[in-house]
Amino acid sequence: MIVFAANKASEVVANVPLPGVFTAPIRPDVVHHVYRDMAKNRRQAYAVHSAAGHQVAAISWGTGRAVSRIPRVNGGGTHRAGQGAFGNMCRGGRMFAPTKTWRKWHRKINLNQRRFALVSAIAASAVAPLVMARGHRVEKVAEIPLVLSNDVESVKKTKEAAAILAAHGAHADVDRVIASRRLRAGKGKMRNRRYVQRRGPLVIYLNDNGVSRAFRNLPGVETCSVERLNLLQLAPGGHIGRFVIWSQAAFEHLEALYGSQTAPSTLKNNYHLPRAILSSTDISRIINSEEIQSVVRPAKQGVKLNIHRRKNPLVNNTQMYALNPYVIARKRAIIKAAEAQKAGRKVSQKKKRFATQEKAQAAARAKRAFYRQMVGYRA
Repeated sequence: MIVFAANKASEVVANVPLPGVFTAPIRPDVVHHVYRDMAKNRRQAYAVHSAAGHQVAAISWGTGRAVSRIPRVNGGGTHRAGQGAFGNMCRGGRMFAPTKTWRKWHRKINLNQRRFALVSAIAASAVAPLVMARGHRVEKVAEIPLVLSNDVESVKKTKEAAAILAAHGAHADVDRVIASRRLRAGKGKMRNRRYVQRRGPLVIYLNDNGVSRAFRNLPGVETCSVERLNLLQLAPGGHIGRFVIWSQAAFEHLEALYGSQTAPSTLKNNYHLPRAILSSTDISRIINSEEIQSVVRPAKQGVKLNIHRRKNPLVNNTQMYALNPYVIARKRAIIKAAEAQKAGRKVSQKKKRFATQEKAQAAARAKRAFYRQMVGYRA
């Protein structure tokens, strides 16, 4: 990685190797899970008063008076007497399930899980598309991650800190923060947190020789010691890709803090960087590579897979014939009986039709004979 001079953007001071922590797997799911539980550890307990809603004498009237069995205020001579009390549906009553201070406010997080989330957030801060996707203005920054010389740790004036950011194209992110400042929605306006704004660059140092005081008055800019890295700062809101500015000493100190993929950490007890499940996700290229294809056996040709599937004999005739050979004779008998029945039905229909015709003709002859007799017809 290129180390730029703190006060001159174009001057290169040194080249340092990229620490192994930047090769850690980027896991947004782990970061979000750990961030959610860590953010809960800053909460203060709150609860309603234990006697709220019960500061009145009330008792139920019982059954038989055509009113609900809710407790009612004692006494008379006032509108309050006889009104429902205590219940969450009553005016002046308590809330449903009153909040208690002994709620489980905080969450325990496994140490290795916290470290996994932290190294994932550090690795994501070196990926420019993730940094830009988070909203940071880093179009004019020479390199991500941005590493400055150790002179940045000795800056004591805010004016000098702003000049350093402007020299390296990082002041555009501060301008974005200034433009985003607005009134908070909700009652936080009354509770000393009236305004909200976006997050700007995070300056990480090893030795605080005035850098924290110089940068702290710039809107959205935060500072942090490399030995006290915090996921709440590296991934605000649980979203990876914070724009981080490193001092050279802090950047080189990462190797001792987290080690590499081949060596453990020297400052943490028996800590190894997490490994990615897949070093390369291009599975087709791996399978078709010469190294893999040279050791696998050739594909078999013309092999017919003998996949035995159970077939339903009620819908598969072959299976039914194998189970019950008499089915063939029975089906033939049924077909033969159906054909005989059909032939007999045709004969009976023909006879019926002929009888009907004979009957119709006899009726016609009788009609004509009656008419002739009636009119006195003589042949």
